[in-house]
Amino acid sequence: METGLKQRGLLSTVLISFFLTSFAGFLWIGRGFAALIALAVMALVLGIAFHLAGFAVISGNTSLTGIGGETIGGLIDFLVIGFVHAAVVLPFRRPARPARWFSNGFAVVGLTLVLPVVVAVVIRTFLYQPFSIPSSSMAPTLVEGDYLWVSKSAYGYSRHSAPFSLLPVSGRIFAREPVRGDIVVFKLPFNTNIDYVKRVVGLPGERIQMIDGVLYINGEPVDLQRKAGVFSEPGWDKEAEVQIETLPNGAKYRVLSIIDGSPGDNTREYIVPEGHYFMLGDHRDNSTDSRFNVGFVPFDNVVGRAEKIYANTEGREYESRADLNP
Repeated sequence: METGLKQRGLLSTVLISFFLTSFAGFLWIGRGFAALIALAVMALVLGIAFHLAGFAVISGNTSLTGIGGETIGGLIDFLVIGFVHAAVVLPFRRPARPARWFSNGFAVVGLTLVLPVVVAVVIRTFLYQPFSIPSSSMAPTLVEGDYLWVSKSAYGYSRHSAPFSLLPVSGRIFAREPVRGDIVVFKLPFNTNIDYVKRVVGLPGERIQMIDGVLYINGEPVDLQRKAGVFSEPGWDKEAEVQIETLPNGAKYRVLSIIDGSPGDNTREYIVPEGHYFMLGDHRDNSTDSRFNVGFVPFDNVVGRAEKIYANTEGREYESRADLNP
């Protein structure tokens, strides 16, 4: 005969559901299937809210920080959400439920705290990872304060796909080469603790050069339409001319050039080694890229492809820049 589990106390059920969500509450009262449904619903709701409202939903930038009204608003949100979780669980609290391995206190706390971390690591390693933009080297496509999704599966996986470069693989598995014009996040070749984001313009074996601010690939200039507008932003004391650059494969995007020129407008000719790529920032006169200290980027150092901007913490409009792939 199965060992019975007496009806859980009202207070313990409310507290666990309130502070650890309905997923933990259902585990506590021995209802595993309901716990899985609750977990799936929470993931769906969070995903929709994250897509609609952006980074603030996760970070709490607009509700749980600051003082006065913002703090009060965050507290109210916390209380309402907690009570909703408790209210969902309480109707299922019944006596004489069989004891389950997941319904003791240690299992409830362990599953509630450890499982989300495991899921987050899996998603971050194999699917998508959020990145922030700390500078304007990719303006006007990406500007300071942007948060974007990076696809980890776009080019396959290397050891740098996992947090702290801990994925135990040699080389790259399920490899798919970047396409010219892609915006990629990569580990800096001489310091893999640092992530950079730039645009791929040179493929292995190609010759790359800048002449009078025009990009040359294998001795041929790319199409560059000038005088498409002027770009300026806080903290940048020079106006930059907006230009439309079109690569040989048809990828088209905006780049910036300081009207009075810069050292990066004229370079030597670079020959891209096999297994490497040549990267440029869209803000051609305010970018540390393959023309300078970055050098050629090994394929294994590529973390993933930038897919979509989902927020800007500086309050700048991002919807018109959301689609990053030409």
